[in-house]
Amino acid sequence: MSDDHPLPTIVVPCYNEEHRLEETAFLALAKSGRLRLLFVDDGSTDRTGALLHGLAAQSEDIDTLALPHNVGKSEAVRTGLIEATGRGATVVGYYDADLATPPHELLRLLTIIESQSDLGAVFGARVAMLGSTIDRTHVRHYLGRVYATAASLALGVDVYDTQCGAKVFRVNPALLAAIGQPFTSQWAFDVELLGRLLKGSATAPGIPVDAFLEVPLNSWRDVKGTHLRAIDGFAALMQLVSIGLHHRRSTD
Repeated sequence: MSDDHPLPTIVVPCYNEEHRLEETAFLALAKSGRLRLLFVDDGSTDRTGALLHGLAAQSEDIDTLALPHNVGKSEAVRTGLIEATGRGATVVGYYDADLATPPHELLRLLTIIESQSDLGAVFGARVAMLGSTIDRTHVRHYLGRVYATAASLALGVDVYDTQCGAKVFRVNPALLAAIGQPFTSQWAFDVELLGRLLKGSATAPGIPVDAFLEVPLNSWRDVKGTHLRAIDGFAALMQLVSIGLHHRRSTD
C-alpha cells in the first residue's frame, strides 16, 4: 500500500510469550496484506524477543519494538500506539498475543472501521448467543458482566465488553491526545482510554458516543496461561472506581 494509504498498524503487546506465541498464525495474518503488526516486547525474560525477531525477518509487514524492562500491558500498548501513529498509520489498534480473538475476527473489525468513515473506534465484544462460539467459563462470563456494568456506570455510557483484546481506532486528534499521557490504571486502561476519547482534552474535542461501535464476535476462546490473576481482577474493579470519579469530575 502507498504512503498515501498506509496499512493499519496493530500493536501486539508481549510478555514472556515463548510457549504461547503462534508464529504461523501471526505470519499468515501479516501476509494477508491487510495490516502491519507491531509486536511490543515488554521486557520479556524468556525467548520471546528472539521469536519476534524471527517473525520480523520473514515479513516486511512485521515490526518489533523492545522495551528495556517490563512496564505492564497498559504502557506497552500505549507505547506501541504512539509508535504506530508516529509512523503515519491512519488506523491503529491493539490485539492480544494469545489469539483468543481469531485473526479473521480482527480483520472483520478492520473492514468495518475502514468502510464506515463516521466511526472512530470499533471494539470486539464477546457475546454468547446462538450462532456464535464464545468459549468462556461461566465464572469468567459473569465476572465480565459485573465488570462491564461497573465500567458503564463509571463512564456514563452503555458498553457491553470493555476488556476484549481486539480494538481498532481511527487516528485523529482525540486519539493522539488520549495516548499522550500514561494511563493511571494497569488493568482497567481500556476503560480509561475509552473515557479519554469520550471526554476529549484541552487540545482536542472528544469523540461522540455514536462514533463507537461494539461488534459481537462470531468466535472467541479462553486461552490458558493468562497473566491475569484473581487479585488483578479485584484491582481492576478498584481502578474503575477511581476512573469513574475522575471522569465525572472532569465532565461536570
